[in-house]
Order: sequence, then structure tokens, then C-alpha cells
Amino acid sequence: MTSPTYDVVAIGNAIVDILSQSTDDFIAAEGMTKGGMQLIFDASAADALYAKMGPGREVSGGSAANTIAGLAALGQPCGFIGQVADDQLGAVFAHDVKALGVHFPTTPATGGEPTGRCLILITPDGQRTMNTFLGAAQFLPEDAVDEATIAAGGILYLEGYLWNADQSRDAMKRAIGIARDAGRKVALTLSDAFVVEGHRDAFLELLDAGQIDILFANDVEVRSMMQSDDIGHAVTALAARVPTLVCTHGAAGAEAHKGDEHARVPAEPVDAVVDTTGAGDLFAAGFLAGQAQGRDLATSLRMGAICAAECISHIGPRPVADIKALVAAKLG
Repeated sequence: MTSPTYDVVAIGNAIVDILSQSTDDFIAAEGMTKGGMQLIFDASAADALYAKMGPGREVSGGSAANTIAGLAALGQPCGFIGQVADDQLGAVFAHDVKALGVHFPTTPATGGEPTGRCLILITPDGQRTMNTFLGAAQFLPEDAVDEATIAAGGILYLEGYLWNADQSRDAMKRAIGIARDAGRKVALTLSDAFVVEGHRDAFLELLDAGQIDILFANDVEVRSMMQSDDIGHAVTALAARVPTLVCTHGAAGAEAHKGDEHARVPAEPVDAVVDTTGAGDLFAAGFLAGQAQGRDLATSLRMGAICAAECISHIGPRPVADIKALVAAKLG
């Protein structure tokens, strides 16, 4: 087996985040669940909500893409596969990901849905409520899964959100096969409880078939996977079905299980929570960087916590500070 060119290659939604400050009253009036994510199924509905929002900022996003941005900022070589359209937002996304030094081989789609976007409303307490129009992102074809790129990645990182669409799900299944044939590891992030609710059996089949080496989830997703309100029991049960389980607990920190090895770390302190958008994505970046560097579970978790804390200290899902220097300083 040849040495990987990239530490991590991710497949995920290629979307542009549009972030705006909002109020609890606006979120309630629009029938949204505060702190949650809902899908918007057509471009006109996305445009209608955008027209009601206050001034916004456009930042390339998508869960796995945010993780890759964090990994690149930490100095890890990475690749990303995700579908954009041949339009203005697609050009913005492609420019941003390539400017990070990330290998991005996906050709823009023509003649179909526009590039996806996520309309994110941030309330004064830092909670983000996401409204996602996936657009072209959900139509990632199997032939967009570049075999050479997947085989060159030490870890294939899959975004659970993409499991919702038949076409992108087939593309990710192909990628898993390529990674397995190349002797690479496969990681999956469950993304959201509604994803788990829709695909629990399929995810458990992947785990039981030995197709997933690292599983990322928060405590809500773990409980949903194991259909248990007892988080301790749910974590133990899920950890028994995957080589490495990483479970985040928000302000209560995070834990990881890898065979007989177990570690837990507290959340890193922050002066103020400004915006929780992307916190889990940047946590995954820190943890994966630690693993790529040969760190133990506890250190990898700490790296994830440091990156997540930096993320929630400002608006937007990608690092603003030099997180590589920040991690080095805090680890000592």
C-alpha cells in the first residue's frame, strides 16, 4: 500500500453559507425550530426567505467542507469532492476551497439546479438556525468520485447529510469501495438527528459490515442511533459497533472510544459564544488532524475542543485565528 498524498479526503455538500443576525421572534414567526436545520426544497422558497433576512455575509460552507477548511488551516494536506453548479456561488465556493490549498477535482454542473446555499439565522445567544437549499450539491454523480483522489487519502470523511439524496448516496457508496480497496480508513459524521432517523438501519448496516472506522456524532445523534434516552448506555452500545466512536456533548465536552482506550475532555473555555455554526465541523477537523499526526485519543479530542472553541467565538463556520498556532500554544 502506498503512502497517502492527503491526510483526509472528504465528500460533502458544496454550499455557500449566508449568515445573518436574527431574533427569536423572527424564527418563531417563520415556523422554524431554533438551533435546528430544515431543508428548503426549491430555489424560489430559498429566495423568499433570503429576502426577509437582515444583512448577511456569504461564506463558503457545508459541513464536511468546513472540516476540510479546518484541517487545511492546521497544516494537513486535504482533498474535497462536492458538486457545485456553473454559476456565481459555485465559482465562489471553488475559489474559496482552492485558495485554502485543498485539492478540488469536481467539475461544475451545467443545466440543472443552482449551487446550494444555507441561510443561517444567528440569535443573540449564539444559536444558529439553518435553512438549507441543497441545490446542485445533492446531485453529486458517481462519476464525480475521482478514484485517484479517494485512493490518495489516508482517511475518507463522509458527511451524513449527503446520505439523504439517492444520487449522492450512491456516489458515497462507490467512494467507500474505492477507499476500502486502497486500504484506507473511512470516517462518517452523522450530521443531524433527522438524518439518523431517516437512515438508522442503513448506518447500522455500514457499521456492522465493518465499512466505517471512525464515527462522529453528538449526544442527540447517539441516542437516536441506539434509540435510548440513557446517553451512557447509548454511547457504550454504539462504541461496541465501530472501531472508533467520537461523541461530542456541547458545553460538557467530548469523549472517544477506540477498543479498550477511552478518553474524555472538557470543552475549552471561551469569553462569549457568538455563533455555534460549524463547531462540530471544526471539532472533527482538530480530532482528525490529531489522528493524522499519530496523537492519542485524549490529545486528538483536546485539539478538536480547541478548534471548536475558536469557531464559536466569532460569526462563521471557518477559522479566523491561526488555529495551528493556537493548538500548538495550548498543547504546550
